[in-house]
Amino acid sequence: MRLKVLACAALAALGLSACNGTSSSPQIAAPVASAPVAMAPSGPTFDGPLLGPDGRCTGPSTGTATAIEPGIGECDLVRLKGKPATDVLVGESGKGQREVQVLYAEPGGRELYMFVNNKLDRMVKP
Repeated sequence: MRLKVLACAALAALGLSACNGTSSSPQIAAPVASAPVAMAPSGPTFDGPLLGPDGRCTGPSTGTATAIEPGIGECDLVRLKGKPATDVLVGESGKGQREVQVLYAEPGGRELYMFVNNKLDRMVKP
């Protein structure tokens, strides 16, 4: 009986009330609900500013690219071209990657630039 009293005192100190009644069989307290845990965003993160669907950069271009070549950032392309894109398509691949297609309508034909995770992956020029 003394063991039961000590166990009940310990449970009471924790805010649990499993020792109601006079039965000698142990009683199990109901589980205590816990607060939801905030999760960090699971999506990928990218270095530097990104192009939005309107063709504007989310911040100033911080890149140092001097030529349009694979690996440059989306906003570096706009900075190097010196004018806003004709059209921008922003999406996500089935692999959880950010994919952006940037179209420039130039006098010599259309130029299409394809980015994966803010890095120029491919170019299609006339």
